[in-house]
Amino acid sequence: MPPLSPHKPRGCDMLPPEIRDLIVQALIQDGCTQAPLPAVLTPSRLADFRSIIQRNRALVDYIWFCLELDDYDCTKCAPGHMPSPDLGESMKSITVTDTVKGPITALFEELFSVLSTWDPVGDLVLDISIYSPSDSEHWFKYLTFLPDYHGQTIPTKVSDDAEHGWVAGYQEDPTSCPAFLKVFHEVMLEGPFASHQAECAWWDRLPSVPAVTSVLLRQQNRRRWKPQVLPHMFARFPRLEEVHYEPWREWNSIQKSTDNSFLVLFAFIRRFNIPLKKLVVFENFNQQYPTMMQDLLYTHSFRQPNPAVGRMVALASLHLEHLAASFLVDAWDIFTTETTREWPSLTSLVLTSKVLRPDEDPVQITAMLHAAAGAAMRMPRLESMEIWHGRKGLAVVFRYRVVRSARHATITWRATWGLTMSASLIRDWKAVVHRRYDDTWSLGVVQERLDPVTIASHGDAILSLKLSGEVIRPVSLQQIRMEQKALEGVKTV
Repeated sequence: MPPLSPHKPRGCDMLPPEIRDLIVQALIQDGCTQAPLPAVLTPSRLADFRSIIQRNRALVDYIWFCLELDDYDCTKCAPGHMPSPDLGESMKSITVTDTVKGPITALFEELFSVLSTWDPVGDLVLDISIYSPSDSEHWFKYLTFLPDYHGQTIPTKVSDDAEHGWVAGYQEDPTSCPAFLKVFHEVMLEGPFASHQAECAWWDRLPSVPAVTSVLLRQQNRRRWKPQVLPHMFARFPRLEEVHYEPWREWNSIQKSTDNSFLVLFAFIRRFNIPLKKLVVFENFNQQYPTMMQDLLYTHSFRQPNPAVGRMVALASLHLEHLAASFLVDAWDIFTTETTREWPSLTSLVLTSKVLRPDEDPVQITAMLHAAAGAAMRMPRLESMEIWHGRKGLAVVFRYRVVRSARHATITWRATWGLTMSASLIRDWKAVVHRRYDDTWSLGVVQERLDPVTIASHGDAILSLKLSGEVIRPVSLQQIRMEQKALEGVKTV
């Protein structure tokens, strides 16, 4: 068992504030458009953030706020998996309340205090991550914790650690259930607040931050933010235009409770008195995880979307310009919720549907696509609609796309199996085009076949389908595919 290492400064943390400031000034003189050092904000840098950024605010359009939790050793990597004389101590090792530099609440208070003084000029992305550097040193060796930069190379490593089931860079033995419970634990579940109401009241007391226009909560955060609390976080950003939210699916009956929390979140977004234009929700999953959790937690093999959540997302999206909702809701529930209201501003829509499977009755698939056309009739600015599904061996998208320059639109079926589009379905989509434009516009019908052998995960499906709408952050997609490669030897559902 490796010894526990004390938390060490990493990268630029080892530089004194005045040196970091000099580096930033040098970057400015070189013509850099963004100051990368203060943009990556760990707890150790937060104390100096106010002074470092004072002269360079105009250069910063992205902040990666990294809440680094304490390191831990093998006695705490899977609480309850190893014998422990103190059950309370085992449970304490799971809790998510403190970072290496103090309580999570104190760090948010300091961050919001600083950002509240910034002028609301231009765009500012706040990307929040919460993890322990030790998460990738035990059972989950494929985990990486990275900023939301495009085109970066994700480091790979070859791990040999039989105690945690790893041989020559691949996981051969399933991860223990207690290890999952630790890494996927809820943030601030055990405190410091005595109740949910107290936590919400704390968020409500934080300073307003008009400078922030976009919030990212990416899938590399295995630890879960409570959906019912997020509205109180988002409300602190009165200029919020974009939300990118990538939660992980639940394992068992907890899903019902979490879905109720999602109802609270999307009901709030529906009533949001802010200029939200873009909502991207991607509920991530891994097909190996249920096989590791089913015996203990009776986990379903695949997510069963709650129709009530789908209906609430439909209502919340009526004022948006772009909506992408994957796996958390089903397209059928979106399309059948509202049969009279319009989406006056929506230009791009991306949804998943569980009926898009080769073993599903084609009549059901066609019925869903008819419903999609009916909804598109009430989206006067729609440029693109994609309904897709993906997992190991399966990739499918039905795509409607407008090409203005050619006075032409297309409907495309791109999948690992074929579907005959009926004459009535084609007529419905022609009606969408002619209602939006005129009879001189044409509609093309395209069929494209994919090889199921090349689809190892939903990440591969996203790439193979060439989805035009943004469904997930690019770095998150890279991480999903890298994780899948590391788990090739583990059984899938």
